[in-house]
Amino acid sequence: MQAIGPSPFLFIGAVLFVCGVICMTTKRNGIGILMGVELVLNAANLNFITFSRFTPLGLDGQVFSLFVIVLAAAEAAVALAIALNFYNNHLTIDVDRGDELHG
Repeated sequence: MQAIGPSPFLFIGAVLFVCGVICMTTKRNGIGILMGVELVLNAANLNFITFSRFTPLGLDGQVFSLFVIVLAAAEAAVALAIALNFYNNHLTIDVDRGDELHG
């Protein structure tokens, strides 16, 4: 049985990253943009784990991925609080209405 190399995992990571960037640039509401950010972070996690597994550098990709997951959870909590506050003020989560927020 032949072992799978790192190429399929890196390809999936690249596809996830591109999907996340497209999602961030084309969505109009805050929730869609957050979903794109999460896809980009998951692509980074997949690449960390792949390079940890297939390179002899001794990099601990699992530890880096754990930090990225904690960062993503904190980002989601803060972004949800901002989205709820924006919705309470404007009755929409359309990010194009955010031009009124300048200081």
